[in-house]
Amino acid sequence: MTGPTVRPRRIRQTAALRGLVAETHLSADQLVLPMFVRESLTEPQPIASMPGVVHHTIDSLRAAVTEAAEAGVGGVMLFGVPDRRDAIGSGATAEDGILNVATRAVTAEIGDELVVQTDLCLDEFTDHGHCGVLDAAGAVDNDATLDRYRDMAVAQAASGSRLLGLSGMMDGQVAATREALDAAGFLDVLLLGYAAKYASGFYGPFREAVQSALVGDRRTYQLDPANRREGVREAMLDIEQGADIVMVKPAMSYLDVLADVAAASPIPVWAYQVSGEYAMVEAAAANGWIDRERIVLETLLGIRRAGAGAVLTYWAVEVARWLRRA
Repeated sequence: MTGPTVRPRRIRQTAALRGLVAETHLSADQLVLPMFVRESLTEPQPIASMPGVVHHTIDSLRAAVTEAAEAGVGGVMLFGVPDRRDAIGSGATAEDGILNVATRAVTAEIGDELVVQTDLCLDEFTDHGHCGVLDAAGAVDNDATLDRYRDMAVAQAASGSRLLGLSGMMDGQVAATREALDAAGFLDVLLLGYAAKYASGFYGPFREAVQSALVGDRRTYQLDPANRREGVREAMLDIEQGADIVMVKPAMSYLDVLADVAAASPIPVWAYQVSGEYAMVEAAAANGWIDRERIVLETLLGIRRAGAGAVLTYWAVEVARWLRRA
């Protein structure tokens, strides 16, 4: 009895062979660590729904960013959590606002050892929790919000951010912030357009992380989870407006959109492995239901395989160390 002549299993026999033919690889410099810094803290505070993630003080943030750089992580994305909020998110543009203070501290500490990035959105700073300012009827005013984003962009760039993460999903946000940065002389500051950001339930733990005051939801400006082509359309609009990189968010449930955007985009495409994705894996691992390290690596490989050039993930430093060990 003769066997098959084509035997794909031949290339899977050893770890060395599998490594030689692997189509997708992970490296530490493809990972970006999201970090939260909270005003008035005297010591780091754990975030209950995101085991292992904390609200940092300025001092603990400096130390954690140094640790990330030493691990070989490519960048950090900073989120500020202020003590006080108001209708227009004044703290986002104040020189002594927590995010701008933290950005100056981090850039002074780490320089260009990794890419210091900042979240450009109003939701952490508004008392209503929306990503923009509201009109008299309580709806998000797109064009009035763009004015706030222009000021935020200049403030963050002046504080030392090298890359601004435009996560608010306002129409025209890339063009507006690019214009403001260029006019202020910040020609080399990059814009990361959160182009295909979906109105997802996977953001739940993040709401705790930024102590969100959200009233209502964000479905009028974030994308409908039912829509695939719309994600590509949004990415192409951001590219036309001058984005340097575009993002798909969340990652796990939107790998089809990620693959579509990656196939169409002439610029780098990233993805954000969001808080709910992180929390689910951590919860299952804590119950002994899954192999934590194996699942973490598999999720990241899946995101890279779908087309992401880099991934924002709360496991960035830990994964970087695993990769170094391997």
